[in-house]
Amino acid sequence: MVIASIDMKDGHVVQLKNGKDLVLQRDDAQALIEDFNMYGEVAVIDLDAAMRNTDEKGNTPNTKLLKSLLHKGNVRVGGGIRDVKKARELISLGAEKVIIGSAAWNSERTSDSDPILNTQFLEELCNAIGKQRVIISVDAINGKIAVKGWKETVNISLIEGAKEAQKYASELLFTCVEKEGCMQGTDMEQVKALREAVSCRVVAAGGVNSLEQISALEKMGCDVQLGMALYTGAVSLKDSFISCLDFEKTNGMIPVIAQDERSSQVMMMGYANKEAFEKTFATKKLTFFSRTRNCLWTKGETSGHFLEVVKLRADCDRDTVLATVRPIGGACHTGSWTCFGSDPDERSTLERLYGTIAERFANPKPGSYTATLNDKRVREKVMEEAEELTDDAETKEDIIWEAADLLYFVSVLMYKEGVNWQDVYNELDKRHKEK
Repeated sequence: MVIASIDMKDGHVVQLKNGKDLVLQRDDAQALIEDFNMYGEVAVIDLDAAMRNTDEKGNTPNTKLLKSLLHKGNVRVGGGIRDVKKARELISLGAEKVIIGSAAWNSERTSDSDPILNTQFLEELCNAIGKQRVIISVDAINGKIAVKGWKETVNISLIEGAKEAQKYASELLFTCVEKEGCMQGTDMEQVKALREAVSCRVVAAGGVNSLEQISALEKMGCDVQLGMALYTGAVSLKDSFISCLDFEKTNGMIPVIAQDERSSQVMMMGYANKEAFEKTFATKKLTFFSRTRNCLWTKGETSGHFLEVVKLRADCDRDTVLATVRPIGGACHTGSWTCFGSDPDERSTLERLYGTIAERFANPKPGSYTATLNDKRVREKVMEEAEELTDDAETKEDIIWEAADLLYFVSVLMYKEGVNWQDVYNELDKRHKEK
């Protein structure tokens, strides 16, 4: 599959040729990540950090922007990560994986007897955040590992380095530096040799310029990190996503599982051919192919119960797709919320409660208690319900009742202050990862 890259320099989104010459610059990182995340993972790269353009605190002109992107999708982050503390911070802020470049390598290596890797650092890193969160860059110039923002190479061959690096990483990111940003295609022979040499996931970058090359790399067992071809319009993420699916294995029909974004509840399953995926991406509403009627059908086109698409993710075999959706009404033709149950209502969650509260304030109904709660009153109720929970609740039933009251008023307070439950989950996730 394709991983879209957001490379940043001097506070802008950029694309460079050979890692040096500016080819294009833009300032819409927030819009880009919202779009890119629909199709797959997103790589966010701080080029200034990679080139050591940092202040005394280690920050760059991109630091604030980078941190704002980490919870906007399935993000991997790279550029100048040279210590465990920095890696842990980025993971705690929402990055799913960190990309380690120069710091992974023994840049002082002069003979074959010298160590290839900075093993002390990599062992500490894997112990701190887990091997599954580590990606090591095996960027190369003329077959030698490139370091320090691709300004230098070390006496380590690509294949030799990759074999050692996979011991400390869940995947390797290979950039053919000579091809980077040149739109001339990547070095397929080098990628093939790398793929055959290691057993971990391999992501290829640098020069990929066509849908045909993406498909060839996919068949080789490699993912692609895409930059210049994406920004110049030579390749689209929509076409890339569809081309990587294994329609041959599934006789042209890919199973698509729809999952509620708020509750993670599985709502339904259907089948999609290439045309159905095309329409899904065009309309942002989940579309299937009806095998009984032999035609495309967009869920909700009759009932109005559409499934608005947040993102699509292919499984490891590329023969099944998980669609994260925002449902408008129930999914089942029987009237049930999900095709895998008989309950007509959405499962109760904190997000559902929050959404109901938001609706009450936006469109107050006659007699709505929620709409009468002002800032002062809701804070009083939070204190009152907290006291009842801690002082008065004695039985299990009492605790359930009072906890429900407290969560309701806390949700109202959060809504009034512009805080949602995902913000709270992010903070809890950050605290968990910092431990």
